[in-house]
Amino acid sequence: MKVLVPVDGSKHATEALKTAIELVKTKGAELSVVYVVPAIGGMEDHEISPGKRDRHVDGMARYADEVLQQVGEMLGAENIKPTHSRTIIAATSVPDALIEFAEKEKIDLIVMGSRGMSTSTRFRLGSVATQVVKYSPCSVYVIKLPA
Repeated sequence: MKVLVPVDGSKHATEALKTAIELVKTKGAELSVVYVVPAIGGMEDHEISPGKRDRHVDGMARYADEVLQQVGEMLGAENIKPTHSRTIIAATSVPDALIEFAEKEKIDLIVMGSRGMSTSTRFRLGSVATQVVKYSPCSVYVIKLPA
């Protein structure tokens, strides 16, 4: 079984990773961990220079590296070596990048948090999770935090 866990530094993603770790331990699953840096397309109409946009993406990529380093430490403490651990700079959207990765790597299960780093509490299920559940080529296990 191949399991994908998208991470973003949120509590929800950490809980999803803990669930995936249990799957690795009990089922011998292969684990892939990715951080998707969102595309910043369509900004040409706004007052943001290409240089500023590039600096913003670079800052997000550095944060992604920090999150993946923390994930690596968590996995190392459990003696788990992921098949993939990488940052993906999304050309389109975060859900599309996750779905493309799942298709390319023939992922059997995506374990992800119900919400990410967004501060909006308007929706019970985050927009990324909603889109992944809707269009994923494989099963998606959505982890919610206790109320």
